[in-house]
Amino acid sequence: MAMTFALDVGPLKPDLAPLVLGLVLFFLVFAVMAKAILPRINKVLVEREQATEGRMDEAEETRAEAARVHAEYQELLAEARHEAARLRQESLEQGNAIIAELRAEGQRQREEIISAGHAVIDAERAVAEAELREQVGALATELAGRIVGEPMADYARQSGVVDRYLDELRTAKASDAAGEARG
Repeated sequence: MAMTFALDVGPLKPDLAPLVLGLVLFFLVFAVMAKAILPRINKVLVEREQATEGRMDEAEETRAEAARVHAEYQELLAEARHEAARLRQESLEQGNAIIAELRAEGQRQREEIISAGHAVIDAERAVAEAELREQVGALATELAGRIVGEPMADYARQSGVVDRYLDELRTAKASDAAGEARG
């Protein structure tokens, strides 16, 4: 007779042979997994972790490099802005200097033109005055001759009456102008 060993497990009454076989197979699968498959899984996990950490290190290095390049860019940009401001200031100063030079040159030319104009006006005035004096003298002599009833041209020419009269008028005008300037 065979001795059956039965466990009291409640309403379930498993047979011992299948239970032992299941336990042996379970530990056999567990041992195979622990010896063959789990080391490979751990190796893959370690490789992934190292790759992830390596990538993170690379990302940090890349981020640090990007920050350094950005800082260099900002520094170059600030230098370029400073240089542009300096060039703008120099251009403004040069422009102002050129404008001042051109303004002074324009004033000088203006004064030359005015002086030349005054000289021309004075010359034309002298010519016109001489012509007018001659014509006024001739007209005055002719009028005096009509009033008197005799030709007075020879007498006026010889005595210079008209010239003396015009000189007296000029002197009187000059003294009136001087009196107005003082008053």
